[in-house]
Amino acid sequence: MTATAPTPRQPESPAPVPRELGTVYVTGGASGLGAALVDAVTAAGGKPVVLDRVAPAAGVPHAVVDLSDSAAAAAAVERLALEVGPPDAVVTAAGTDACGRLDEIDVETWERVVRVNLFGTVAVVRAALPHLEERRGTVVTVASTLGLKGVSDATAYCASKFAVRGFSQALAAELAGRVGVTCLVPGGMRTAFFDGRTEQYRPGPDADLNDPRATAAAVVTALRQPVGCEIREMLVMASGETSWP
Repeated sequence: MTATAPTPRQPESPAPVPRELGTVYVTGGASGLGAALVDAVTAAGGKPVVLDRVAPAAGVPHAVVDLSDSAAAAAAVERLALEVGPPDAVVTAAGTDACGRLDEIDVETWERVVRVNLFGTVAVVRAALPHLEERRGTVVTVASTLGLKGVSDATAYCASKFAVRGFSQALAAELAGRVGVTCLVPGGMRTAFFDGRTEQYRPGPDADLNDPRATAAAVVTALRQPVGCEIREMLVMASGETSWP
């Protein structure tokens, strides 16, 4: 019997290397999930840079900007790129809401929700794209469980967050192999987002809401994926929340 030559062993490819965070632009970084992201990025060795209508914690590089103004948002990105350094990643955590029936909310208030949540997201991502492509960076957009399921008295918020999710899917297809795109779909969190609402639109005392620090940690996981590997969509919520499915 003739001996069969052993099959040559293929050399193992090197283990994937987690991405360094670098400079991460965070919209809405002065409070809520955005502020938790600033802390999480810092703890993971990155440099957070904030775009918000109010200044973030002391010492964090930032631009004070109204994200409902697309031109101002884009200009803020360009200014920060020159003053602080261009982004390796962008996380669009800024968001606002207007609760109530459609016929009860004035046009300006309703449309501002869409301008901040959708147009602000698009403006910042668009302005950051040349820098992200140079670095093969990452975008994390922030939708919502109410971007998966519509509920009464939230037409503006649902419309904007459904749109963010659609924008993210299209952007991921458009930028495949050049810039990573993750859409974060968070449930409700224990933040000031619900402050100022009338009682009927606030979570009840027994509501199961997520800690924003846990959601921020999930975002860091997405940001640290090796080049060429992407978490395209990520649903993060408290185990007992009712907004999904």
